[in-house]
Amino acid sequence: MRRATIRQLQVFVEAARLLSFARVSERLHLTPAAVSFQIKQLESITGAALFERIGKRVRLTDAGRLLLGYAEMIINALGDADQVLASYKGLRGGRVTVGLVSTAKYLMPHILARFRALHPDVAIRLVDGNRREVLGLLVKGEVELAIMGQPPAGVDVEAQAFAPHPTVIIAAPSHRLVGRKTLRIGDLAGESFISREDGSGTRALLEDFFGARSFTPRVAITSSSNETIKQAVMAGMGIAGISQHTIGIELGLGLLKALPVEGLPLMRAWFIAHRRRMPLMPLHAALRNFIVAEGRGIIEELEQSYATILIARREPRGGGRRSKRTRRPSSDHPTRKRAK
Repeated sequence: MRRATIRQLQVFVEAARLLSFARVSERLHLTPAAVSFQIKQLESITGAALFERIGKRVRLTDAGRLLLGYAEMIINALGDADQVLASYKGLRGGRVTVGLVSTAKYLMPHILARFRALHPDVAIRLVDGNRREVLGLLVKGEVELAIMGQPPAGVDVEAQAFAPHPTVIIAAPSHRLVGRKTLRIGDLAGESFISREDGSGTRALLEDFFGARSFTPRVAITSSSNETIKQAVMAGMGIAGISQHTIGIELGLGLLKALPVEGLPLMRAWFIAHRRRMPLMPLHAALRNFIVAEGRGIIEELEQSYATILIARREPRGGGRRSKRTRRPSSDHPTRKRAK
């Protein structure tokens, strides 16, 4: 293995993750032939086949799986070394990769924009997925920081809350339950639910909420996309539990309504997490500290801007109280002179 090059290990790790040489060539900007050549060279060095080729598909062999763990450690160690060297520049440069659960995509760009306004030379890479996927990326060291709505348990990760995170049940404005002052969980019986996919933190939260009340929702549609869920609800296909932070604009415009179900909104928190055993580089620590210190305030500003949309829609045009219309006097009105 001492004769293996860094490039060969990079190609191998990407191929092991994607299980597609074509996708690796797109990701690393190599030709498919170059990808195959690098893999063959590495197999020649190791003396073992690393992939089993079945038609156009590939899968790792036992030797490939053994090598993958070590190759990932080497690539991650080089990345950490690169960050240490970059830290000598202070925060005038450097890179950070942040994992986001899909719901956080509605908030984090606003927070990161404020951070980059202070440190414009910092490069930020965002990787999104559901909670299970993002946590896996963090544990593997593929992201330095992760934003999620539920603290991880049973893994060597340190997480800190930085802002409240409400979850509500939404419906289309024309839905039969909209307008009720209070709803009990039993009022939702028979409704079609649109749910997030397995592995989603929002889904797990709602399953716990329903389970504690012995309620089984009738799930009609499952989606990994908050946008798809919102559109399906607006189309009248059902109701859905969703983070309130994903629907600020739609609530402001009256496109969606939050149902007043007893026990809601469910309050949890936004967390920022990192690997406990891997010390944070100066840049990573600075970003983490900024999010903890400023994240809540920026989210509250964002929510206020959405609330302003709703207030503006409710106010009559022209501002203030609408004055009574007066009838335009006719030509023979006594107060108007008749033209000669």
